[in-house]
Amino acid sequence: MKDVQKEKDYRNIPIDKVGIKNLRYPVTVQDKENKYQQTVANINMYVDLPHHIKGTHMSRFVEMLHIFRQELSYEAFSRILNNMKTQLNARSSHMELSFPYFVKKRAPVTGSSGLMDYSCKITGQSDRNGKIDIVSHVEVPVSSLCPCSKEISECGAHNQRGIVKLGVRFKKFIWIEDLIKICEEAGSCEVFSVLKRADEKEVTERAYNNPKFVEDIARDVALKLYDDKNILWFEVSVENFESIHNHSAYAYISSSGIDESRQEI
Repeated sequence: MKDVQKEKDYRNIPIDKVGIKNLRYPVTVQDKENKYQQTVANINMYVDLPHHIKGTHMSRFVEMLHIFRQELSYEAFSRILNNMKTQLNARSSHMELSFPYFVKKRAPVTGSSGLMDYSCKITGQSDRNGKIDIVSHVEVPVSSLCPCSKEISECGAHNQRGIVKLGVRFKKFIWIEDLIKICEEAGSCEVFSVLKRADEKEVTERAYNNPKFVEDIARDVALKLYDDKNILWFEVSVENFESIHNHSAYAYISSSGIDESRQEI
């Protein structure tokens, strides 16, 4: 049977990324409390294509995903990046997995339990020199209370929910739960899925006694990560969905920017 994809292409234009996008696939991820967790990932997989090749073999991307059927570890992620290059005769490979991750949380006073879902993503690439770069991402909801509003108001202060987005490169394995904890501890208060009246009183007062600007949250996350010798690089962004404004408040920090700033001091 004729393989059209292997035919020559004469337009002399290489393609940086070609592959499959938005494939839903069941995966097993590492869980700190339960060892493993079943979830469903949205997957993008790409390789580069030389200027003289007409097309890549799309079906091979899906076939290689069977490596993940037992465990989505960082070692398995590295293996599949290398396999993509070998199986598709590519010089570079790229992969992105986005998935919901669930953590059981107990309410602070009553102990009522519920599942919190966090949006997670793992991105990776293997370049033409064989260097593999993997970044782990989490999105964590937090509650924030405005310090300025608290200072100038005779009673109360405006508060809102925000999202902390964190991406890290690391030396040794780091749990998703540990990244989530860093983000949650930086907010005025955590967000819970189940709260009774006693719990609502507790989290409301906890936030009121711990006011944070969006800048404070971003800096507190950055400070915790910058002092961690296991973290090679990070970026953190915080978006507060303001309750009294028609806009969001936003802050972004990368470890590269901190390095540059400290060199100037």
